[in-house]
Amino acid sequence: MHPVIQEVTDRLVERSRPSRTAYLTRLRSEAEAARRRGPARASLGCANLAHGFAGVGENDKRDLRAGVKPGVAIVSSYNDMLSAHQPYETYPAILKAAVRKAGGVAQFAGGVPAMCDGVTQGRAGMELSLYSREVIAMATAIALSHDMFDASLMLGVCDKIVPGLLIGALHFGHLPAVFVPAGPMTSGLPNKVKARTRQLFAEGKVGRDELLDAEAKSYHSPGTCTFYGTANSNQVMIEVMGLHLPGSTFVNPRTELREALTKAAGRRAVELTAHGDEYTPVGEVVDEKAIVNACVALLATGGSTNHTMHIVAIAAAAGIELLWDDLAALSKVVPLLTRMYPNGQADVNHFQAAGGMQVLIGDLLDAGLLHGDVLTVAGRGLDHYRSAAELKDGELLWTERTEGSTDTDVLRPVSDAFSADGGIHMLNGNLGRAVSKVSAVKDEHLVIEAPAKVFDDQLELLRAFDAGELDGQDFVAVIRYQGPSANGMPELHKLTPPMAVLLDRGQRVAIVTDGRMSGASGKVPAAIHLSPEAADGGPIALVLDGDPIRLDAAAGTLELLVPADELAARSPHGAPLTDAQWVGTGRELFGSFRRAAGPAERGAGIFALNGHAEAVANGGRV
Repeated sequence: MHPVIQEVTDRLVERSRPSRTAYLTRLRSEAEAARRRGPARASLGCANLAHGFAGVGENDKRDLRAGVKPGVAIVSSYNDMLSAHQPYETYPAILKAAVRKAGGVAQFAGGVPAMCDGVTQGRAGMELSLYSREVIAMATAIALSHDMFDASLMLGVCDKIVPGLLIGALHFGHLPAVFVPAGPMTSGLPNKVKARTRQLFAEGKVGRDELLDAEAKSYHSPGTCTFYGTANSNQVMIEVMGLHLPGSTFVNPRTELREALTKAAGRRAVELTAHGDEYTPVGEVVDEKAIVNACVALLATGGSTNHTMHIVAIAAAAGIELLWDDLAALSKVVPLLTRMYPNGQADVNHFQAAGGMQVLIGDLLDAGLLHGDVLTVAGRGLDHYRSAAELKDGELLWTERTEGSTDTDVLRPVSDAFSADGGIHMLNGNLGRAVSKVSAVKDEHLVIEAPAKVFDDQLELLRAFDAGELDGQDFVAVIRYQGPSANGMPELHKLTPPMAVLLDRGQRVAIVTDGRMSGASGKVPAAIHLSPEAADGGPIALVLDGDPIRLDAAAGTLELLVPADELAARSPHGAPLTDAQWVGTGRELFGSFRRAAGPAERGAGIFALNGHAEAVANGGRV
């Protein structure tokens, strides 16, 4: 192992020992009960069990009543409004048949919401997006709460959906969980053309019809959007954590191989239950090494900044206390190995064609940058994930890929990396702590020192751009009161095209915000997820127009260049919306989330570190 990877892992293990031990103690007690008891539903009373099988067909009813075959829950984010989740429409029937053939009984246990940040960008609905992760986790828990199941199949792809499903699953950590991807849509309009059209629209050089035509040609069919944003970063991390079947991440929907992999996931869920020879609880799979592996994969691919929060929240659900300090240390030694839009012009289909996850994982393993001795749904050891899935004469086979990348413009080995460190940097300074995605930013834009222009809402900046008030000047746009406690931490991706226009005109510009900029953020330098946020009294609330700010993404610093005594004499400016103002589009239903949300660097969630309460009660240090 690379010494820094091992050091970070060792610190994570030691820091998490009390809560992780408490979590595993509970998990293993439940696992032992499952082994002794047989199928979970065997513990139900007659009325309870009768309710549990009343709605199924006669064959499944007979098997469920007999209490011999393991039960498998299907939890799905299917809806037909969102392209990424539309393919899941047909999955339940396919999975039920596969589970039945493998000797189990599958039931559709519950659906979880799946909202699309692409649809809600710049709109009130976006202010519910991050909170939806917690709703999904709770909905997953409700689906699994009936004590009917011995394993689960998790169907989700995008943004908050996969983290929410996994957080929920980890609270049932004694159950095996196999994540079942749907795959990306085929490549549409080249990303370079789409991005250029957006900038032309921002400049008023093309109209709505031209822009809509470009967007429709880019997002054109069922499947995940093909750029490397949060959705596809999810998929990379889940495979590296060993929760997908090997090679299943980037297989397109509606192909024979995709269906074969879906069937195989159903079979595998049965094999992993406590009643077989390969019992694999999800809480054992997601350990400290798996969390570090996920962080390494995120950094090596220049993935979505959203995961600097999601992976912290996922780890906490497994009793593991991951810190931004860990990500910062890893980022210094993990090289950038991929170029996918917005970090390049290729998309995930090009990455897959170049060798995809098998080449990426194999090279990181060989370089000592991933832990190989981990538990996965494919078996013990991450070496399983060097193999690609293929169909031969209708049979699904896995073959180890021994050749390297076939396109080094998209995927490179560690020995010839695009850069020596990861694509995400952590920033520190007198404004707080923040995240900066540098993999898509040109070197000459990594450092900027310029006066602040302060906005308390993204629409204020957009109006200033449209009015020409930002033309011909260097500045750092400070957009505050956008954190989880203020308004749900919406993505501010609509700011990217106008700020990119100014950058292309030769202006020196950057963004500093306690909000998010999404996995699709590109070439504009930005310090995001600033913590503490303005609504919690963070120093960003003290910034005034004209204050000099220095953002050095290369050195990892973010400084408000105002004397400390002058800052100490200031009072906060602006304020978040009150509950009475934060209404419409259902936002008023989430007031309790605003009041309970933690800081970005702790995952921006509302759930406590799993195992914390037990550890404290038992005298453990947390």
